Amino acid sequence: MISIIMPAHNAEAHIQAAIDSVLAQSWTDFELLILDDCSTDQTVAIVQAYTDPRIRLYMLEENLGAAGTRNYGIRQATGRYIAFLDSDDCWKPKKLELQRAFMQENKAALSYTAYDVMSPDGERITGHVDVPESVTYRYLLRNTIIGCLTVMIDTKQTGLVQMPIFKGAEDTATWLSILKKGHIAKGLTEPLALYRKGNASLSSNKFQMAKHIWQVYRKSQNMSVFTALTHFPFYLWNGLVKHLRTGGSVKLVK
Repeated sequence: MISIIMPAHNAEAHIQAAIDSVLAQSWTDFELLILDDCSTDQTVAIVQAYTDPRIRLYMLEENLGAAGTRNYGIRQATGRYIAFLDSDDCWKPKKLELQRAFMQENKAALSYTAYDVMSPDGERITGHVDVPESVTYRYLLRNTIIGCLTVMIDTKQTGLVQMPIFKGAEDTATWLSILKKGHIAKGLTEPLALYRKGNASLSSNKFQMAKHIWQVYRKSQNMSVFTALTHFPFYLWNGLVKHLRTGGSVKLVK
């Protein structure tokens, strides 16, 4: 079984599209765990309108943030495989089927896919992110190419996965922790997900993301300033290239 972790906070605008993209999957042996992180809009009501028994709604009593919410969901999951989808993004119909088969064929502990970028209203494809066929620990330190909405983890190989609790780039820190153990992430070059472009200031978000990655180097990976500086310029360059290819899209998770 595949357990899908979907955190949600005031997600009424797009969560229906996200859920529908999961229910449209050709692979049907999954559970969708929706973690409502203290929403004040109609998010919960929208989710409760679904009657599919594969959907499980958890209403958190306190705001846990992105990493804490995902961690709660992972602890409730019963599937061997864990996948992530934010409440404003979508998957293409064969995402789970193709990725699960790919992981089994390659004996991958962690996999990811290419993805398309859609406009805020979801009406247009505005960019595309290509991915390499494999990513090592060192590669990911310098190029944060793995999109959280594309990731699938085999917990039989990784054990229980928990994201570090600090603001920003928790997902990248998690992939790094897995790869640091010697695993190599495997990539599907076919775009199987749709990332919704944010409306916030590009320059502001790029600066915030750079700060978050620096925090990952120093706090999560316990790097010295010198070691972090040997990787950081590569991250900045690769980040710029990625943003140009996606039409200048950056979406920060609060």
